[in-house]
Amino acid sequence: MAGLRRAVGRRPGGRRRDRPAAAASAAGRVSSPIRWTLADGRDLLFFALPGRAPVPVADLRPLSPRDPEPSQLRFDRTTGQWVIIAAQRQDRTYKPPAEACPLCPGPSGETSEVPAADYDVVVFENRFPSLAGFRRDNDRSAGETAPEPFVSAPGNGRCEVICFSADHTGSFADLPAAHARLVVQAWRHRTADLLARPGVEQVFCFENRGEEIGVTLAHPHGQIYGYPYLTPRTAAMLDQARSHRVTHGTNLFADLLAAERAEGTRIVAQTEHFTAFVPFAARWPVEVHLYPNRWVHNLTNLTDDELDDFAAVYRNLLGRFDRIYDAPLPYMAALHQYRSDGAQADGYFHVELMSIKRSANKLKFLAASESAMDAFIADVTPESVAARLREL
Repeated sequence: MAGLRRAVGRRPGGRRRDRPAAAASAAGRVSSPIRWTLADGRDLLFFALPGRAPVPVADLRPLSPRDPEPSQLRFDRTTGQWVIIAAQRQDRTYKPPAEACPLCPGPSGETSEVPAADYDVVVFENRFPSLAGFRRDNDRSAGETAPEPFVSAPGNGRCEVICFSADHTGSFADLPAAHARLVVQAWRHRTADLLARPGVEQVFCFENRGEEIGVTLAHPHGQIYGYPYLTPRTAAMLDQARSHRVTHGTNLFADLLAAERAEGTRIVAQTEHFTAFVPFAARWPVEVHLYPNRWVHNLTNLTDDELDDFAAVYRNLLGRFDRIYDAPLPYMAALHQYRSDGAQADGYFHVELMSIKRSANKLKFLAASESAMDAFIADVTPESVAARLREL
């Protein structure tokens, strides 16, 4: 890409690997990031807009050495599910003032997770990860069937942070179109990279926005997890999809999408490549699902035109969320991605957007019915939410 520099050599806490700066595709987009290394050895990747040249500096912070095994998996016999025990996350940064935000640019190399004067989009390994390290021996089935009551395994995997922009007060919905598309490109890049890592079973890109959701850093950002197992919700959906295929010979998600499009009352937006709708059995006060009109398993399967459309529709939906009430809506965004073979072959890439805000001044708390029994009770009808979002 014009304007990006070729960087060579080493700096303490800031080694740049000797490689050309990101080459551009025919559409003028970055195809690979500029890589950097933080003071404790963690990876940092810069994704740049055309004509932009990020200039990282050495990370001079006196960071403690990383714990090679910061977490542990423990098997819950009562549910058949793995639980991540990551006690060191208690020490993570908690609601710092704006001037001490670790996600804002740090031109001195002494204050920030991003040692640079400016950036467009960055991804780096989480300093306080729930999962870390890779291993090829990722078969936990023996532990799941073993007679012992207490079964554990190393908390291998990967946790990354993705900063959507250098603007501390911005949001994904406020990003210019090209910048939002760059975030999608970064998601796609990390999905491909992590799916190729040994021991990673599932790649999950997500965003938590708002203190009501539990966000501890106000800077617009998301996270990317490489899980060493299928998460419980994913496993449940795949079980349903597999049963549907055996019974009907078709894909469950594709059939649901077709039914929503035909029925129409819960559709929020439709484009050539994507459809957004409030699901028939929505759990959350505000919930929208975004599906590509073509069955794909993950972001790496989408064409450039589809990725363009995805970025535009996704940003549009978040803008509608922020216009529901007088203040920005707290939300969770979950990108459901699957491998294309084996137990995940019935998966259908889609995004689920959810908010716990059930009115302008009331929150939906996940109390006993939801938290203890996983029996959700909806306070509003999906049809009324869809109608409101269409108006916006």
